[in-house]
Amino acid sequence: MPDEISTDLGAPEAGGDFELWAASLRASSGDVTTFVDVLAQKLERALPGRVKIGRRAVRLLSKEKRVERIELDLAANRYLLVAQGGAVETRRAKAVRGVVLKSEAVPLEAWIAALARDLATEAHASEHSRLALEQLLGG
Repeated sequence: MPDEISTDLGAPEAGGDFELWAASLRASSGDVTTFVDVLAQKLERALPGRVKIGRRAVRLLSKEKRVERIELDLAANRYLLVAQGGAVETRRAKAVRGVVLKSEAVPLEAWIAALARDLATEAHASEHSRLALEQLLGG
């Protein structure tokens, strides 16, 4: 089926840097709160204006905020991560001109691998994306 979303864990085509980045994300996913915060910061720095981050105060009237939602469009895929109560739900959707055709929940590891692959593909196609990717991998 052409609209089907693959959830295989194949290696990113960008080489070792992406594999290391994806592996480090998987390794840090044990502490969900830290993982989500770090991922949000890296994506915001690497792709300003393209990633939407939803944050919520830890307690009423608290200045400390936690990331509870990350949304990012890359190529024909929309990536969504929702964090609540120490757990994450990750979804990937096929989108054409902003219209979601198919959305499905995917395991965190598959979500990370697919995100890394799409970032690598986009980096090959665009100089701006390549520079953003270098910043993401480096910082």
